[in-house]
Amino acid sequence: MRQFIYPAIFYFDEDQTKVYFPDLDISTSGDNYDEAFLFAKELLKVYFMYVITNDLDFNFPSNYIDKANKCDKNQRVMLIDAFVSDQDLVKFKKNKKK
Repeated sequence: MRQFIYPAIFYFDEDQTKVYFPDLDISTSGDNYDEAFLFAKELLKVYFMYVITNDLDFNFPSNYIDKANKCDKNQRVMLIDAFVSDQDLVKFKKNKKK
């Protein structure tokens, strides 16, 4: 099992919560913080299943403190983790072929 931990910037506004992984240039959003957090975890997992399956290069995580120091008042940085198991990769490859 592999674990990936990346800083994500949460942007809070009236309608939704947006999440951006600056090191990977991927994003998602949710209707509220809880939904956005869960979607961010799932996005990170799917991203790395794709990367591993296709043997692609990826950026290493940047420093959390550097990201946190650059946030505006409506932004927060969180570390998001994702676990990718061999079984996850097998399922991912099967679904990819369909």
